[in-house]
Amino acid sequence: MPIVDNAVYVDGVRTADPESLDITYEVMRERKGMAWIGLYRPELGEINSVAAEFGLHRLAVEDAIAAHQRPKLERYGDQLFVVLRPARYIDETEKVEFGELHVFLGPDFVITIRHAESPELGTVRKRLESTPELLTQGTQAVLYAILDQVVDEYEPVVQGLQNDIDEIEDQLFSRDPTVSRRIYTLSREVTEFQRAAAPLVAMIESLKRGEDKYDVDIELQRNLRDVLDHCVRITERVEAFRVNLQNALQTNATLVAQQQNDEMRAMTQVSLDQTEQTKKISSWGAILFAPSLIAAIYGMNFDDMPELKWHLGYPMALLIMVLCSSLLYVVFKRQKWL
Repeated sequence: MPIVDNAVYVDGVRTADPESLDITYEVMRERKGMAWIGLYRPELGEINSVAAEFGLHRLAVEDAIAAHQRPKLERYGDQLFVVLRPARYIDETEKVEFGELHVFLGPDFVITIRHAESPELGTVRKRLESTPELLTQGTQAVLYAILDQVVDEYEPVVQGLQNDIDEIEDQLFSRDPTVSRRIYTLSREVTEFQRAAAPLVAMIESLKRGEDKYDVDIELQRNLRDVLDHCVRITERVEAFRVNLQNALQTNATLVAQQQNDEMRAMTQVSLDQTEQTKKISSWGAILFAPSLIAAIYGMNFDDMPELKWHLGYPMALLIMVLCSSLLYVVFKRQKWL
């Protein structure tokens, strides 16, 4: 159902729960109260209805219809158009889910258009309705409460991201092959979260600069300053997360390179050892080949073979074998093959 909650407030008290937008308009005019219309993924008809009734600027209406806007605050005369990107951390998947909230504010109306489950605007209503003195501040109080809720819901996201980064730091030195992908995925989420949260600082500061001009209550100013401080702390932590992830990615690249170098050194050492063994085998093969060659030649026993009938032929052959082998041994030894 597009209309989630619809009420008219007079002097900070909820006085009517109209069943339709048309009735809301009538009650609001009759009682001269403030209307707060909460819409969830409304159809074009509902958006056009409130746009026509409250004279919303066409550019803001186009943004609300198109959705997928970045956080921003725009003023059109006495009206404000605010786009917020609420977020929540999903424990089951360890992912950050982003929503989108459009807020139209005028002197006597607030229109909230949600495109996701968060933020919990029902909680915001109950809190404001339980403190009529705050709600009597009108639409400015509603905007403050919405900003406060969005920033409060950022805190579990920050904690969830912190836990993920702590786990990544443990994975870095355990040689987990999946850590690179996890760092990259988490970096994208942190960047997206930073895009959602960081603009709020400038938006709230802009609101604070107009406090005197629009006669904002002093207590509301203090509350808004508290939201700003909270938002600044969150953005600083998110920036630290981004830096930590960059360092983790560089550290992981260094560890991977070191591991590859260690593997290359090990392979090189194995290759060197094999080369040394090959040299030794080749050397002994050459040493043994020389006497084998001489024995083979003189073992053929041809009739016309020289020195075949010589009395000293046998000891001479043995002597040549020993000399050749000794000479080869000395040569290979000097070359450090043996």
